[in-house]
Amino acid sequence: MQHPDRIDGLDNNPPFSRTMIRILPTLALLYLTHAFPLSAQPVKGRPLPAVEIAGPEGGAVTGGAWHSASMSGKVTTLMYVDPDEKDVNAHVEQALKKENFSRDHFASVAVINTAATWKPDSVIRMVLKSKQKEFPDTRYVMDRRKVLVRHWKLADDNYHVLTLDREGRVLYEKAGALNDADIRQLIRLIRENLP
Repeated sequence: MQHPDRIDGLDNNPPFSRTMIRILPTLALLYLTHAFPLSAQPVKGRPLPAVEIAGPEGGAVTGGAWHSASMSGKVTTLMYVDPDEKDVNAHVEQALKKENFSRDHFASVAVINTAATWKPDSVIRMVLKSKQKEFPDTRYVMDRRKVLVRHWKLADDNYHVLTLDREGRVLYEKAGALNDADIRQLIRLIRENLP
């Protein structure tokens, strides 16, 4: 009869071996959870996990890494754009520009999903230079490896609009073309969350 704490092939120290076999799956799960953090989809009222776009993944068009933490402290609208879909929400960009929100309390970020297009980065940079003249307060970021698609589950090959409050919680999110009612809701939420 086999000892109750003994597992075949592990007879050096039966109680220790049985305990290790019980906790190994838990330890493996903890390791995987920290080594490969789970992605989060934008959920209204909840913050998004911190993300950095740097090096071969992309970064700020002006140079250096871009950190999602840079959006805290202000109500921020982030537009995640496939360059082939850049005109889908041009009317939203104009509506926000027309509102002339105080840049002390409101920020805008355009993250360009360059992995979603055949267009070379050099052409996209030229287009962004002209956009920067039209929208001088917007921060432009290039995402060459679909970082925000992977980590935030933003729409790929599309135009995704997110607005976050000052603490980084999602106020608004929609992929695709925004209609007039969407724009009114977006502007109302921004106004309600400005100091």
